[in-house]
Amino acid sequence: MTACTRDHEAEELCDSGAELYARALRDGPLPAEEARETPCPVDTGLLRPSLDDPGRLVPVPPTVALHRLLRFSGERVAAQRRREERLTEVFQQLIRIGEPCAEETGAPTLSVLNGQERINGAVAEALGEGTTELLCIQPHIHYHTSEDARTAQAAAMVRDQEFLDRGGRIRVLYPHTQRHIPLVVARYEQLKGDAQARTLDEVAGRLIIIDGTVAYIPGDREAERSVALEIRHPAVITYLVNMFDRFWRLATPMHPRAVQPPSLNGITARQRAIARFLVEGHTDAVIADRLGMNVRTARVHIAKLASTLGSRSRAQLGYLIGQSGILDRAE
Repeated sequence: MTACTRDHEAEELCDSGAELYARALRDGPLPAEEARETPCPVDTGLLRPSLDDPGRLVPVPPTVALHRLLRFSGERVAAQRRREERLTEVFQQLIRIGEPCAEETGAPTLSVLNGQERINGAVAEALGEGTTELLCIQPHIHYHTSEDARTAQAAAMVRDQEFLDRGGRIRVLYPHTQRHIPLVVARYEQLKGDAQARTLDEVAGRLIIIDGTVAYIPGDREAERSVALEIRHPAVITYLVNMFDRFWRLATPMHPRAVQPPSLNGITARQRAIARFLVEGHTDAVIADRLGMNVRTARVHIAKLASTLGSRSRAQLGYLIGQSGILDRAE
């Protein structure tokens, strides 16, 4: 016979206890030793010592036993209900004391947006409610000429123009490689209002900030663009705005007043940017990716830089860059 596990309620029987009780009902009194390892029939009063022989256990009639156990169970349920009532009364007072503030009960400070449609919808909704300033960092992207892409770009132009018409301001940072792309140039020729654009050799990942209250950043690989994070935490937004402003001050105006970065001793700003990566030991592929150009274009710039400095090898080029001081003056 299996021993009692003792992991059940006091008024319940385990399988071993039920078997022992049934045997007592069927065969008559049992030796008390048989309940030593299965005590629940005795604990619940289903078996009790015989008046004639205390060493033997006699069964209580099932109808009497059931009534007693149901009464015990009812008392336990009533006690649990009284406990719940006491807890409810105590916590009602605590809830009133610790009522959450409006900030805690408002919109979440960080939300995950899945899918390009949902991301675009959230940005469009936030921009539709915006009235002050739109800040964007647009990294290197491939502009498509499909009908869907043209439709999406046209819709974005409409949203941006409506934002400008409400008195808002738009500031966008691009990598230098985007400054001559026709779609980028046409965008700022068509927008009417305070829309400005600047470029950097290298920009951070994609970023959108609307009215200093909500920001959107990639939630996955930049190339995937299938997950975005919507941020509404004031401290994080302030940090992102300050970061954008620092990049903006370092950037070269592209619109409304295009500025060509000056060359130093025949070395262009683009070549200086490449020189910085060369002395850091980056490969041509990494340099091209960081500056938003293809590898072939990067190698053309490297060749021109080497020719200007009189270098005949990659190792010598790094040395000559350091000796020329072009990076110091570029700062």
